[in-house]
Amino acid sequence: MIDFISMGIMGIGLFFFLVGTIGVLRFPDALTRAHGAAKCDTLGAVLCIGGLILQSGIDAVSIKLIVVILFLWTTNPTATHMIAKAIYRDSKVDLDRRDEV
Repeated sequence: MIDFISMGIMGIGLFFFLVGTIGVLRFPDALTRAHGAAKCDTLGAVLCIGGLILQSGIDAVSIKLIVVILFLWTTNPTATHMIAKAIYRDSKVDLDRRDEV
């Protein structure tokens, strides 16, 4: 029974990876691509690793996988934020200004 639950959780994680990949291919600019990829990448990885934790049971491997999840939760959003900040600074378009008619 636990095998089916863990496969279901990993399947949901793979679904989020697929949605993130489609978002990267379909979104028009770099900022929206980074946003779509970061959200789906973090959630997909956490769900896949969560399924692996259920498969391994409570042992040293599951503790290492929990550390990997904590690492992903801190590094993925931080890296995406820094990439988006660099894109924003390097862009020629001023995103704060709106054209007045």
